[in-house]
Amino acid sequence: MVDSVGVGLIGAGRMGSFHAETLSSKVTGAELVAVADPAPDAARRLTDRLSGEPNTDPLELVADPQVQAVVIATPARTHANLVVACAEAGKAVFCEKPMALTLEEADAAVAAADRAGIPLQVGFNRRFAADFAAAREVVAAGGVGAPQLLRSVLRDPGLADPGAVRPWTIFYETLIHDFDALLWFNPGARPVDVYAVADALVAPDFKDAGLLDTAVVVVRFDNGAIATAEASFSAAYGYDIRGEVFGSAGMVTAGSTRETAMQHWTADGVHARTVRRDTDLFAAAYTAELTHFVDCVRSGATPQVTGSDARRALALALACIRSVQEGRPVRLEEVEP
Repeated sequence: MVDSVGVGLIGAGRMGSFHAETLSSKVTGAELVAVADPAPDAARRLTDRLSGEPNTDPLELVADPQVQAVVIATPARTHANLVVACAEAGKAVFCEKPMALTLEEADAAVAAADRAGIPLQVGFNRRFAADFAAAREVVAAGGVGAPQLLRSVLRDPGLADPGAVRPWTIFYETLIHDFDALLWFNPGARPVDVYAVADALVAPDFKDAGLLDTAVVVVRFDNGAIATAEASFSAAYGYDIRGEVFGSAGMVTAGSTRETAMQHWTADGVHARTVRRDTDLFAAAYTAELTHFVDCVRSGATPQVTGSDARRALALALACIRSVQEGRPVRLEEVEP
């Protein structure tokens, strides 16, 4: 096993900066050796404070011999091409979701990784959250019997900048987490069709620009199970992520908005502190997923969350988009190339 892995980070925005901090201080066996971002000051701010060489060209970072693995935290539209470039250079890849915006791009990324024989992991962090992982173990062991009803909830405290949100973000970048969770919670089952409704209820003035901020999705699986996923950007009480599987022998749930298990009881009621950011709610999961990635690079193991998993979640997102556009249920086979 390799003693340490030289990691290059592409993208020094909010998520990239958070990953850089995690790699530098919490992931054993990782060394941040380079950061690339088109904004030179963004990359330099990170490297000056943490470690590594700043760069404005992602492809130069990929070609750097010190870089053995790359973490991609750039805008979604750039992901697939960067995955292919990394794979062709023989570099392991951790890519934030979504891995691609079309199934053709996803297939090209997966094929490039397979040809190169490199680990390709996608950032579906819920799989590394202790409660979600424990719930999945219960389901896989038959603890709820045959899954019948599944539910995934994502409620964000707010839209920081509605004008910066790209069309269909709610499916491509938000509910994509829920689609992966539902597929993971129903092992061995294949989604058959999708019906989605979405609207701009939080920031209606931005609807004409393509922003949809509220959505509900129904997914039918070939094992008979029915799943729902919902998303909103107006959770006044905090960052709310939950999952549930109800089956013939019971139910399992995961997720909580609470910062801790503490409750404050007074004459005004019972109060608890809630989490306001994803990086706080899933701090341990973000560390666990990057630790897993680095361990896979060191050992040559296949990551728990692969490019093929990302493709399956993307297919659901694309079916949702068509369902909203056409106002009807969409079979998954309709979105296949």
